[in-house]
Amino acid sequence: MSPLTRNGLPRAEVPSAFDSGAAAYDRLVGANPGYHHHLRISARRLGPAPGSRVLDAGCGTGASTAALLRVAPGARVTAIDASAEMLAQARAKRWPAGVEFVHTPVEDLTADEPFDAIFAAYLVRNLDDPDAQLAKLYGLLRPGGRIALHEYSVRDSRRARWVWNAVCGAVVIPLGRLATGDATLYRHLRRSVVAFDGVGDLCARLTRAGFTDVRTGTMPGWSRGIVHTVLGTRP
Repeated sequence: MSPLTRNGLPRAEVPSAFDSGAAAYDRLVGANPGYHHHLRISARRLGPAPGSRVLDAGCGTGASTAALLRVAPGARVTAIDASAEMLAQARAKRWPAGVEFVHTPVEDLTADEPFDAIFAAYLVRNLDDPDAQLAKLYGLLRPGGRIALHEYSVRDSRRARWVWNAVCGAVVIPLGRLATGDATLYRHLRRSVVAFDGVGDLCARLTRAGFTDVRTGTMPGWSRGIVHTVLGTRP
């Protein structure tokens, strides 16, 4: 694995880093008291209707998939991820009919019919070309369909950067090293978030991709100003 840069891992190596951390991933995110609650907040803001066709882009071990199903029971969810081991963890769980897990990066995804909604949790920061892939996601939505990006963003706030670095240094990286024997993925998390877009820049990306009615909301608790929902609509 290549050394970390100031932006984190080279993008081509991110899936393999998640492969290495997959077995311990649910246990580690479970130590964050707001992790699952915050996903449900963003899923509610997206507001897919029960029974709608939803793309869960970057589903990981299925936490975002579960959040979507809490909000929209009976939704037909196509959940994709570039990490085979994260998907293996997701597939091992019990899911209702209508949930499909597909091993593919966003870049290679095709669909026979458009989606009613797209949920992308912690995805855009790990894409090689975010603008191109947001434009692709735009093309996968039906007119009137909505996208929700659930993402870390601290660049616009000195306080948010300080809290993020403190939490990563004192909790996230040490716990990741203890659980897996290797803190590479968690150092990548810290650096990639610090280097990533501010909320204003992320909104501008959605607008450039063609989305309208772009809006944002943050989370309660320690993640206020750190974890955000960014919403957009395909006109």
